[in-house]
Amino acid sequence: MNEEERFVQSTKNLTDAEIENSLRPTSLDEYIGQNKVKEALSVYIQAAKTRKESLDHVLLYGPPGLGKTTLSHIIANELGSQFKVTSGPAIEHAADLAAILTNLNQNDVLFIDEIHRLNKTVEEILYPAMEDFALDFIVGKGPSARNMRLKIKPFTLIGATTRAGMLTNPLRDRFGVICRLELYSPEELKIIIKRSAKILGVQIDDDAAGEIAKRSRGTPRIANRLLKRVRDYAQVMGKGHVDKTIADKTLQVMEIDDLGLDTIDRKILLAMINKFGGGPVGLDTLAATISEDATTIEDVYEPYLLQLGFISRTPRGRVVLEPAYKHFGMQYVAK
Repeated sequence: MNEEERFVQSTKNLTDAEIENSLRPTSLDEYIGQNKVKEALSVYIQAAKTRKESLDHVLLYGPPGLGKTTLSHIIANELGSQFKVTSGPAIEHAADLAAILTNLNQNDVLFIDEIHRLNKTVEEILYPAMEDFALDFIVGKGPSARNMRLKIKPFTLIGATTRAGMLTNPLRDRFGVICRLELYSPEELKIIIKRSAKILGVQIDDDAAGEIAKRSRGTPRIANRLLKRVRDYAQVMGKGHVDKTIADKTLQVMEIDDLGLDTIDRKILLAMINKFGGGPVGLDTLAATISEDATTIEDVYEPYLLQLGFISRTPRGRVVLEPAYKHFGMQYVAK
């Protein structure tokens, strides 16, 4: 199973788009979780509407699958503004971004996903656009070259990123509102699952929703993805009704355990325990041992294991901690 095929990865796959669009809330009141972020945004949005101004530029960052795109849609809805969508990799040339910006209407919301992947030339076009609502161009060449400034209509830029550390300081400093989205609690995910089930027309018991929630790795996208698969199993094996037995059986078949760990998570942990005595082990050595890319291990697999307290990163390498041994029923020996 590679990263693209991995079911519990939190990055979006091709099958997620349709379900996410159908389940997407349209207001802050409907949006579950992220209470501190919602409270702050509610104040900023109301203030902007009262002054009849564009909202300050907003940066949303955090792990994938937590609802950054959904929250951006909601901000535009709450402002009563048009919502334009693009992504960092899609804007290849400065002229592409200039064309987008000049076509914005007053107080429109422009959403740029993966904003950390903007190239430097494109990014520099954004600076005056965000700060002064203007585009700066060099006209002509050589001694006759001159700077020309084109005013654009005030707008709100919402940037989303999973890697805030890769944003340059000049770009990050131009965002007036910076919000970090946190992983969801099982209780919040349970509410999301029950809401999604209602929209999808799925009958689900409270215990079944809780079972799915605790295996969803704190991520709504994974929770909704698991709900779809449990729904399929229930239709074939349980007359369409999802109870705890059906949910548990489905997740067992998918090899997702009580904490949401899948075969790759277990492969990483057991390799470190059985082949390296629990570590420390270098990232490249671990990658070669399990035949996986080192960057993928670091960016995709490790964050959840770190959050669970199953591993730690040390100057000498990765180390497996006591909770991981207990999870596998093994005895931990302190080093």
